[in-house]
Amino acid sequence: MNAFELLLPDFSLIALGYLVCRYTPLDRTLWEQVDRLVYFLLFPLLLFHSIVKSPLNLGNTSGLIAGALMLAAIGVGLSYALPHLPWIGRHIDRREHAACAQIGFRFNSFIGLALAERLAGAQGLLLIAVLIGVCVPIFNTAAVWPMARQSQRHFGRELLRNPLILATASALLANLMGLRLPASVEPAVSRIGAASLTLGLMAAGAGMQFSSLARAKVLGLSLIAIKHLLLPLAAFALTRLLGLEPTEALVLMAFSGLPTASSAYVLAARMGYDGAIVAALVTASVLMGLVSLPLAMALAGR
Repeated sequence: MNAFELLLPDFSLIALGYLVCRYTPLDRTLWEQVDRLVYFLLFPLLLFHSIVKSPLNLGNTSGLIAGALMLAAIGVGLSYALPHLPWIGRHIDRREHAACAQIGFRFNSFIGLALAERLAGAQGLLLIAVLIGVCVPIFNTAAVWPMARQSQRHFGRELLRNPLILATASALLANLMGLRLPASVEPAVSRIGAASLTLGLMAAGAGMQFSSLARAKVLGLSLIAIKHLLLPLAAFALTRLLGLEPTEALVLMAFSGLPTASSAYVLAARMGYDGAIVAALVTASVLMGLVSLPLAMALAGR
């Protein structure tokens, strides 16, 4: 199965969400509420369940975790550095950068979970859940920090209000303590997880906006280049440097090519920033995922 066939189901749902939102009575008003439902309830439950249901052996996945942490440091570092770079920095508005920096390093967990399961089955799902558990708190913290600093909001309070950080941190703690969900609630939670993936992908499509893509061109192009070109290349180098096993290398490469998180514009708008620019860059990132994920898969094949 080639990369296009692997990606087709997920991008079909994204396209369906876009078409339903634009050309039926189920317009953006409805999908804003779906976004909130997925972001605050369904997806945190999916994350919690994905991490808790299988015992984590951090020793066996230490190489993968190290690769993900190095990749995170590269993505966050490059995104943060843009306003300070010669030639580029003078074209970047600091407030826009605070809201948009997250585009350069966050990832769409819905696509990641769906793709990893098709690439490597249950093992792939477990490995991507490990990466989500490790990276979501880091990336969400890195996304909140520049916005909280720029708007002089209380950083700690913003973190404690983030449902993805709370879900992943509590799930990792529960897993390491050996706690599991009761068997009686497993079917219901599994169905919630399936619903969150479908609704999350459709909501990402419904949230796509093209009208604001011309704004903040230098910032947008720089962040998209980091996310969809530099990070897959860095991940390829890290798989070689760390000597990852084939399945771990495949998951890390897929992880590096994922589009940015569809919830990025929800977070920016909730913190008082211009959500339209962030939504436009999320749209660009989703479209660029059609390029970066096949690129990542091709590099993984080497």
